[in-house]
Amino acid sequence: MYAQLVDTGSTHLRSLAELSPQERAFQERIDAGIKIEAKDWMPEAYRKTLIRQISQHAHSEIVGQLPEGNWVTRAPSLKRKSILLAKIQDEAGHGLYLYSAAETLGVSRDQLLDALHSGKAKYSSIFNYPTLNWADMGAIGWLVDGSAIINQIPLCRCSYGPYARAMVRVCKEEAFHSRQGFDIMMSLCKGTPEQKAMAQDALNRWWWPALMMFGPSDAESVNSVQSSAWRIKLFSNDELRQRMVDQTVPQIEYLGLTVPDPDLTFNAETGHYEFGAIDWSEFQQVLKGNGPCNRDRLRTRVKAYEDGAWFRDALVAHADKAEARQASAPQAA
Repeated sequence: MYAQLVDTGSTHLRSLAELSPQERAFQERIDAGIKIEAKDWMPEAYRKTLIRQISQHAHSEIVGQLPEGNWVTRAPSLKRKSILLAKIQDEAGHGLYLYSAAETLGVSRDQLLDALHSGKAKYSSIFNYPTLNWADMGAIGWLVDGSAIINQIPLCRCSYGPYARAMVRVCKEEAFHSRQGFDIMMSLCKGTPEQKAMAQDALNRWWWPALMMFGPSDAESVNSVQSSAWRIKLFSNDELRQRMVDQTVPQIEYLGLTVPDPDLTFNAETGHYEFGAIDWSEFQQVLKGNGPCNRDRLRTRVKAYEDGAWFRDALVAHADKAEARQASAPQAA
């Protein structure tokens, strides 16, 4: 979800008989539920897939601070301001956990950030939409972070140990984010008619992008099949999207809001909600960099990185001086 359309580099899923002895032993470990650790041997395609997925996830956490950041000064109360600040701080921490997990695969953080800033690496499409009013803070926490939990809880059981362990704390904090968002929406829905209308408007604008977050159907995708075999991906995009709809529609009804989908129906036989067609052309346009806020988000992220260059340089200089003093201390004695 936060890692959309990750390419494994595979053209087809090979059987155990087609694998080399080393690859077969690796796959058997995964099939047995044994975690792969940073120093273990792994196929190069597995390593590259993890780097793409974890770094895209990390980029999404970092860029995901931006839609909310400009509402810190406009939060309706000091309490709301402090909660939003805590949430944004959490997202920064998630990015750091994930960059650290990616670094265990032999890639540097500078390389990862260079790929993001050049536009080579992607982040989740959801963060290229504008936040027009305070109700959007509720919609993001409720829909976006709620969907993140659905996607990320299975990742706590993925095959790569550092990624799985990082996700445990991330998921606990995302649960707080989701509750924070729902609380904002509930407060608006219990308020004036104008406030409830704000909540409905935010739901209308974020509902379909939230469904697109999980990515297109991967039933025919070799990349998804390979990622599933490696247990990097435990559920299909469609399975996760269905969970999100089934979980969220009753919450929408509880709030007294209307699902912005005239085709939505409940199938009593399957126990699932059936929803309308998603406009995947919009999703593809956003991924290509043509979303409402793509350029603004990336420009803001690059500026923040460049503005902090002096501080990073100072930290390196201080560390170099400390190392030099430590090296010369025994000689002086």
